[in-house]
Formats: sequence, C-alpha cells, structure tokens
Amino acid sequence: MVPKIVYGDLYRSNGKTGFWNLLNTAVRKLDFRWIVLFRWYQSKRKPFMSRWLLRSCSRKTGIQIGWHAKIGEGLVLVHCGDIAVNNEVEIGKNCTLYQGVTIGMEFRGKRRGNPVIGNNVWIGSNACVVGNITIGDDVLIAPLSFVNFDVPSHSIVVGNPGRVIPRENATEGYVCNKLQ
Repeated sequence: MVPKIVYGDLYRSNGKTGFWNLLNTAVRKLDFRWIVLFRWYQSKRKPFMSRWLLRSCSRKTGIQIGWHAKIGEGLVLVHCGDIAVNNEVEIGKNCTLYQGVTIGMEFRGKRRGNPVIGNNVWIGSNACVVGNITIGDDVLIAPLSFVNFDVPSHSIVVGNPGRVIPRENATEGYVCNKLQ
C-alpha cells in the first residue's frame, strides 16, 4: 500500500526504515506526512482521496509542490512552511529543502522555463531558484540566495545575486543519510 519511494524518504529523514518507524514518523512530523501523501498521490492509488488529503495537509504546512513535479527519492523537507515548487520542476535524489524555498518558472526571456536540479542538493531557507537552468550534483545553495543561472556540480552558491564557489564535497555534513 505504501509506495516504495517513501522508504527512501524515511531513511533520509531519520536514518531508519520499517513500517512502524514510517507510521511513527508520519504521525509525529507534519512535513514527512506531506511527503507520504505526495508520494501516495503520484503512485496513482486512490487519486481522489489522496488529492483531498494532500490539499488539506498543504493548507496546514504551507508546502505547495506541484502534483506532477518529478522528485527523486530521498526528499527531505526541513521545517514546513512556505515551500513552493513549480509543477514542471525536476529534482534528483537526496534533495533537502528548508522553509521559504521557491523553485519556480521564469515566464519570459532566454531563461524561460523551469529548473532541473541534480542529486545531493541542499537548498537553504528563503533561497530562490528560477528559470530554465541546471543545478548540478553535490550543490549547496546558501540561505537567502537567488539563483537564475546554471550551477556546475560540486559548488556552493551564496548571495543575491548568487556567486558560485567551487568546492569538492560541497554538501558534506549537510546532506545526511544519502541513498545510493
């Protein structure tokens, strides 16, 4: 009944797996409950009921991620509240999003479109990632950063406008319990 991808999200969230741990975490953590409902909706099991529950949970948490966003396993939402992700965004495995993050579409110009985000990416509080850009693997986007340009793998982005600092293992210590 529970989609397999949820167990990857569970492992990233608290380093453990198992049905009872899943149940306990979903009851205790509202942000993880939202992830379970999102994965349940995307698995096409009882779509009407899961959509209704997801909307209800979105109102409580402030998490607004497009129902058709492509998000790899190992998603962690830290501190629910005002997370907005466009419907057409693609996010890889082991992504961590903090409160206030916006990942969205740019409507005009040469970067018209949505971001594609790689694996092992950490996005800090109130960061904004917009436009038809590519964020590489192992990237840390610091809190309050504005990113509307391509970011190479193994980098840290800081500031507004964003400045790229190349660094091997940029997310070491930030992206914990990585899935292979």
